[in-house]
Amino acid sequence: MRPGLKELSKQVMVITGATSGIGLSTARMGAAGGARLVLAARNEDALQRLTEELRGQGHDAIYVTADVGLIDDVKRIAAHAIERFGGFDTWVNNAGVGIFGKVTEVGSDDRQRLFDTDFWGTVHGCQVALAHLKTHGGALINVGSAFADRAAPLHGFYSAAKHAVKGYTDSLRVEAAEADLPVAITLITPSSIDTMFPVHAKNHLDSMPKLPPPMYAPETVARAILHAAEHPKREIYVGSAGKLLAEAAYHAPRLLDKAMELVMFGLQKTDRPRHDQPPHNLYGPQRDLDERSGRSAYVQETSWYTSAITHPAAALAVLAGAAVAAAVLLPRARQ
Repeated sequence: MRPGLKELSKQVMVITGATSGIGLSTARMGAAGGARLVLAARNEDALQRLTEELRGQGHDAIYVTADVGLIDDVKRIAAHAIERFGGFDTWVNNAGVGIFGKVTEVGSDDRQRLFDTDFWGTVHGCQVALAHLKTHGGALINVGSAFADRAAPLHGFYSAAKHAVKGYTDSLRVEAAEADLPVAITLITPSSIDTMFPVHAKNHLDSMPKLPPPMYAPETVARAILHAAEHPKREIYVGSAGKLLAEAAYHAPRLLDKAMELVMFGLQKTDRPRHDQPPHNLYGPQRDLDERSGRSAYVQETSWYTSAITHPAAALAVLAGAAVAAAVLLPRARQ
């Protein structure tokens, strides 16, 4: 059954990890598009301030303080959405935490905690969301990572968790299709995004960490998420860098291994000492309500690649216009 997704302005949308980075950008952009929002995160103070901000702009939003690693907390998110709005149309599994360090340096408690949030939090969200969406229809959107296609050094457990998210999402999508469920299941695969991720991550490096370039704005991911809420998509890569990484991992894995060995360690370290790193949020919330870290020298505000795959007609029109312009101008230039 092909899902009949509603226009954003007619939707109720659940967003986990809504108080920072991609989740925060999606919440603000979704509210501006007319969606009614159910915002979930661990930071109640930030949730309250964000909800007041959106309501002050005339938008309809509620919040639920929740840890997605706990299934009962995730069930409460759905219960509040049903109580307040009668249900929901799109559920976005976005909450995530990170760790910078070699896999041999990460303790068992830390790696378990990362999986509780990044993988099991997604599983909990999918299970709870599908219980409602399988009869009402809608979109289920999981936020993955380019590191799911090719694990990166110093991100071993994060890469593993996102690889698990990808495998789980692919399997769930096929099972939902076989059961003829009216649900569109989309995996969003971002490249490096300028969020608070490296600031909030637990750090085992000898300096403050950063993500490897090129860096994209969180709004690029938010636009992809909101597009998937209205249009059934299997997977959307945000930024051509992520797609190129996936292709290189498939076609030239040993060459990519060597390239990462040579450059990836240095690309993820800053010149600032480790003790300047703020407290991490692995076990509890820290500073929130920031979409960006503000530490990147250059951030790409748009991705032509992502725009082309989400709006192919517009991309073809641009290419056609460029071709016409070239046909007109090139002979003149030769003259």
